[in-house]
Amino acid sequence: MTLQDLRIAVLTRAPRPNVWDLVALILVIGAMVLIVYGGEQTTLPLSALETAPVSLDPVHLPVYALRTTLRMLLAIVCSTVFTFIYAAVAAKSRRAEMVLIPLLDILQSVPILGFLTFTVVFFLNLFPGRVLGAELACVFAIFTSQAWNMTFSMYQSMRNVPKDLDEASKSFHLSGWQRFWRLDVPFAMPGLIWNAMMSMSGGWFFVVASEAITVGNTTVTLPGVGSYVATAIEKRDLAAIGYAILTMLLVIIAYDQFLFRPIVAWADKFRFEQTASGDAPTSWMLDLFRRTRALRSLTLPFATLNRAFSNLNIVWPKSFRLPAATVAGPPSRVIDALWFAIVGISTGYAAYKAYVYLSASLQPSDIYVALSDGLITLLRVVVLIALATLIWVPIGVWIGLRPKLAERVQPLAQFLAAFPANLAFPVFVFIIVRYGLNSNIWLSPLMILGTQWYILFNVIAGASAFPSDLREAASSLHLEGWRWWIKVILPGIFPYYITGAITASGGSWNASIVAEVASWGDTHLSATGLGAYIARATEAGDFPRVVLGIAIMCVLVTLFNRLFWRPLYAFGERRLRLG
Repeated sequence: MTLQDLRIAVLTRAPRPNVWDLVALILVIGAMVLIVYGGEQTTLPLSALETAPVSLDPVHLPVYALRTTLRMLLAIVCSTVFTFIYAAVAAKSRRAEMVLIPLLDILQSVPILGFLTFTVVFFLNLFPGRVLGAELACVFAIFTSQAWNMTFSMYQSMRNVPKDLDEASKSFHLSGWQRFWRLDVPFAMPGLIWNAMMSMSGGWFFVVASEAITVGNTTVTLPGVGSYVATAIEKRDLAAIGYAILTMLLVIIAYDQFLFRPIVAWADKFRFEQTASGDAPTSWMLDLFRRTRALRSLTLPFATLNRAFSNLNIVWPKSFRLPAATVAGPPSRVIDALWFAIVGISTGYAAYKAYVYLSASLQPSDIYVALSDGLITLLRVVVLIALATLIWVPIGVWIGLRPKLAERVQPLAQFLAAFPANLAFPVFVFIIVRYGLNSNIWLSPLMILGTQWYILFNVIAGASAFPSDLREAASSLHLEGWRWWIKVILPGIFPYYITGAITASGGSWNASIVAEVASWGDTHLSATGLGAYIARATEAGDFPRVVLGIAIMCVLVTLFNRLFWRPLYAFGERRLRLG
């Protein structure tokens, strides 16, 4: 393919523009103008943040919403790139999987303030005196709240590709690169899109902590909805909080209509089934662009490049092939032994360095306090995940099996998932103080406020991707009631549920740092737990205790995932795989 071929493709197929081209062109130019305007703000000097502090005047909210949305969109792009690389390596390489999946368990459990503690100074020094450094620190913090569940979703999908599709790819002699773009990515697309929606909402949940950053003596406040909410909470301004909630709702509706709904409708063609589905999702935005003439002709060169890119004959290294394709033998055992030795030595060295750092300023009693707080938070997480499962699995199945209903519920679910725990502080603080309630119990629901939606979104994705032919077979066999749930739908959505439950569990640990310490003006409430321990240490700039708290959290999450979630995950992969 040459440049001349692309020119010919455009010149010979370009029809006359129509009215839909004009509408689409206005939308595209408007989006480009907003992106350029938001990008220009990052080139300002850092002193501009001090000369123009965050104002609670609602007139500024459109600009704040634009800057927050651009940060979240940039973070979701980075999360998607990270997901494709990380999930592919973990799913294709058995040895890499031994390290990458436990590491992913750890990364999703590290509180966002844990990342901010060590990255703010790095990014500020990377672009000294410029707003860009603070913006990148904020984007990275939002990235850490978005990437992990997307990666788990794609990893789960790649490990559960139906056997008949796998055999078909082998019969066509697809290279590793071609299989990835023609089979793995399309099959993972439905679940990945719903998790991307959840990631955008998860970004809203932590945007307060990422835009209003305080680590020790370093304070950076970026203009945005998150810093607006933080200022409103500090000044106990209920009207400003109401404006912020309304702004969030409008922004979520906007990117649902302009971004996610078109993607959901477009990706419906990737569903795995052998009969036509009843109701396909629709999108007025996608229909608008499909009706254009000139704009669609301008995309032909990009479509040609996309086909050429996905058709590249790149063969994966042998270590990146699926475990079933590898041949066991003495060389493999030797390499496994070397690999385990490298991983063990690296882990031991990291543990030794952490011990040396912590032992210089902490006592064994500090470890006991952090561990006991961690066990209390673990109990909260287990109880809340069980309650969320009982509530949201039936609702998620009901929504996922009805595409038209899913279209209407989609923006509402995104808004509820995006609702930051900080906005609920006034209600919880007032009720707890007014009625003298126990903070250890009544602050706990704040932990699951944002993370329960991981279960709902993944169950909806699983029910949406459930093959129509299997539903018809169950109907013809008269499977109803509990038999339908136990024999049909629960096995079908089980891998998706496990993915959602793992990310919800890790997200609850992450949210504990926000939920176990609530404040409203001068009133501060704190529950006993590891999240409160880390929050207090971060506020005081006590880095040894921050490291200790994060280390304890990582150990507890990894052990819980290894001993409970991973066996369930392996069972679903082995016994409940389609095909």
